Amino acid sequence: MRILVTGSSGLIGSEAVEHFDRQGHTVFGIDNNMRALFFGPGGDTLWNLERLKNTAKRFTHVAIDIRDRAAIEELFSEQRFELIVHCAAQPSHDKAREIPLLDFEVNALGTVNLLEMTRQHCPEAVFVFISTNKVYGDAPNEIPMNELATRYDYARPEDYDGVAETCRIDRTLHSMFGASKAAADLAAQEYGRYFNMKVGVFRGGCLTGPAHSGVELHGFLSYLVKATLTGRPYSVFGYKGKQVRDNIHSQDVVRAIEEFAGNPRPGEVYNLGGGRENSVSMLEAIERIERLTGRKLDWRYVDEARKGDHICYISNLAKFRRDYPNWKITQGMDAILEEMVTSQRTSKRAFV
Repeated sequence: MRILVTGSSGLIGSEAVEHFDRQGHTVFGIDNNMRALFFGPGGDTLWNLERLKNTAKRFTHVAIDIRDRAAIEELFSEQRFELIVHCAAQPSHDKAREIPLLDFEVNALGTVNLLEMTRQHCPEAVFVFISTNKVYGDAPNEIPMNELATRYDYARPEDYDGVAETCRIDRTLHSMFGASKAAADLAAQEYGRYFNMKVGVFRGGCLTGPAHSGVELHGFLSYLVKATLTGRPYSVFGYKGKQVRDNIHSQDVVRAIEEFAGNPRPGEVYNLGGGRENSVSMLEAIERIERLTGRKLDWRYVDEARKGDHICYISNLAKFRRDYPNWKITQGMDAILEEMVTSQRTSKRAFV
């Protein structure tokens, strides 16, 4: 199979490249290292590209910008892809307010460019779009919650498994990032439903893993580990540090992509995260990482939450599990954190 992965030097993209390369597929990867532009040296992914070049056997890297429609069309006209895994994005909730035009061009226009080129050149291909739970804006904050000793949690039994795909995505405060991803999310659905293309949308929780180039503005667990190991100061914003996220390993994300590709449902939307078992609050994550590393994090509390941020977000995975019963979470929180600590301790990359 001929596969295209965008954002191929990033967390999910590189995991997808490695996974499908091991299976013997031909993989093309689009990545122009815009993460370094967004976040500076700490976000640079060239180290990961070099790793892929050294380990993947059937991988071709293409350094083009997904906003460049002519370049995208040239690539699609030369190749006939059977699977497109679209991971490339401006991924930061906070950074988007500084660069709203660039954020929208990358996240929304770039996605439509890829969808349209797929429609014109390989309409039978499966197209998987990595969206985000930020498309829900702050609507999940309307779910009744209890404040516990170390976290917030849902108050009603019917909400125990988390936020479902029925949560509304409009009439909420999103952040500019959430809005640009929502635009792309809707466009992807429309290409699936209107044009009957094999498009699937995954609304990710906290996607994580050892290949994450975590920075302060994006990459929650990765940067938290980095700050703890290096002794750099860390700021916790709002909600008393009790805000909750569910975390999913990049391997489990790629397995979900693979399951969808094997039996695509045009225009379907799925929440994808670690679920309740892999949920952790900021306070809980700090305590667990300090215990694993044997170091204390130098952190301070800022009594102002990020605008539009979630208080408690756990992905309800029931819909995806119903449609794809062979898929399951294989990496628990302890394994995720242990791997991340080991990876960053042994990495030859400079912590910047």
